[in-house]
Amino acid sequence: MKNLQREDIHIISRHSNVTEKGLEKALKENVYNDREMWQKFLRLLLITLGIGFTTAGIIFFFAYNWASLNKFVKFGLIEVLIIATTIIVLLPKINTTTRSIILTGSSFLVGVLFAVFGQIYQTGANAYDFFLVWTLFITLWVAVSNFAPLWLLYIILINTTFILYSQQVARDWPEILIITILFLFNTTVLIASLVLDHYKKIENLPKWFTYILALGAATFATIGMIYGIFDSYEPAFPVLTVVVLIAYGFGIRHGIQSKNGFYLSVIPLSIIMMIAASLFKISDGVEMFLIVSLFIIVSVTLVIMKLINLQKKWKDEK
Repeated sequence: MKNLQREDIHIISRHSNVTEKGLEKALKENVYNDREMWQKFLRLLLITLGIGFTTAGIIFFFAYNWASLNKFVKFGLIEVLIIATTIIVLLPKINTTTRSIILTGSSFLVGVLFAVFGQIYQTGANAYDFFLVWTLFITLWVAVSNFAPLWLLYIILINTTFILYSQQVARDWPEILIITILFLFNTTVLIASLVLDHYKKIENLPKWFTYILALGAATFATIGMIYGIFDSYEPAFPVLTVVVLIAYGFGIRHGIQSKNGFYLSVIPLSIIMMIAASLFKISDGVEMFLIVSLFIIVSVTLVIMKLINLQKKWKDEK
C-alpha cells in the first residue's frame, strides 16, 4: 500500500494483530523522516535562506549607498548579478530544485533592475508600468522553471499590475468590476492548477499553492460581495453574485470529494461575512450589532461542528 499516513497506520493497528515492532517499522518507512530527508530539507532551507538574504542585501545596499554610486556602477552591479545567477542556473550539475530557487532569486533581481532604471532616469512612468515590465520579463523563466514559489510571485505581480492600472489609468472603472475581474482571474488560475494536478500534468504541486490561490479568490469574492451589498446600484454586482455562487458551489463539491476541510472552512466563513454585511445593510443600530454577533458565534460553531463530523466520517471510511 502506497502513501500511508499516520492515521492510516493507527487505524490498521487498532483493527489488526500488528505487533508493536511492525507498527514502529511502518511508521519509520512511511511517516518519519530519515537522515537523508533531513539533509535534503536542511540543504534546500539553507539555499533558500542564502539566496533570499543575498537578494535582500543587494536591495538594501542600493538603498543605503544610492547617492554615492555612479549610475553605471548601479546598472553594472545588478546586471552582473543577473547574468551570474542565470549562468549558474544553466550549469548541468545543479539539481532541478536548486536551479528553480536560484531562478526565483534572479526574478527578484529583475525587479530591482527596473526599479534602478526608473529611479535613475526618472521615466515618469506610473507604478503599474514597473510591475508590468517586471512581469513580462520573467514570463519565460516562470514557464520554464515550473516552480510553485516563482508562479506565486508571477500571479502576485499580475494582480498588483492590474490593481495599480485601475487606480492610475482606468480611474473610471467601477470598483465592483475591478474586483470581479480579479476574482475571475484568480479563480481561473486555481481551477487550472487543480485540473492539471488531477491529470498529473504538474509534478509535485504543493497544497499551499492552491490554498493561497483559493484564499485570494475568496478574499476578492468577499470584498466584492460586501461592496455590492452596500452599493446595490453597481451593474456588475449581479454578475459577481452569480459567478461567486457557481464558484462556491464547485468549491464545496471539490472539498467534499477530495475530503479537504480547507475549502469547507474558507467558503462558509466568506458566506458568513456576506450575510453579516447584509444584516448591517438592513440596520446599523445597537440591536443589529447584537444580532450579528450572535449570528457569527452560532454559525461559526455550526461550521466547526460539521467539519469535525466530516473529519471523523472520512477517517472511518479509510
